[in-house]
Amino acid sequence: MNSSKENLKHTKWECKYHVVFIPKYRRKAIYGELRKMLGEVFHELARQKEYRIIEGHLLPDHVHRCLELPPKYAVASVSGFLKGKSALAIARRVQEKERNFTGEHFWARGYAVSTVGFELESVEKYIREQETADKEGRF
Repeated sequence: MNSSKENLKHTKWECKYHVVFIPKYRRKAIYGELRKMLGEVFHELARQKEYRIIEGHLLPDHVHRCLELPPKYAVASVSGFLKGKSALAIARRVQEKERNFTGEHFWARGYAVSTVGFELESVEKYIREQETADKEGRF
């Protein structure tokens, strides 16, 4: 591990994850004002909890995030929190709904995750180049 280890009371840690999730039906729904708003929402949600967004990119039909999470948080819980709270923000700000969110789902159920380990620079570069790769038809 390098010197960027974090500390909890009795734990030294360095836990980074590459997380990808998509809008329901892989709709190309993330663009314009929604894209800008979602970026702000994701960073605000990260500040509310004890994790950090190291790198991220919003594409029209999927979201890439490289997250640094304390080991006390499960990746599934953080992904659910991000998707749930951001869906509520979309309903409130974009769809202008204040209540009755039942049945409203912006994000698809699942997500993809991989541990980053010591290859952080490679993952950051991969995330940054996603938009170019997407436009060129590479996945």
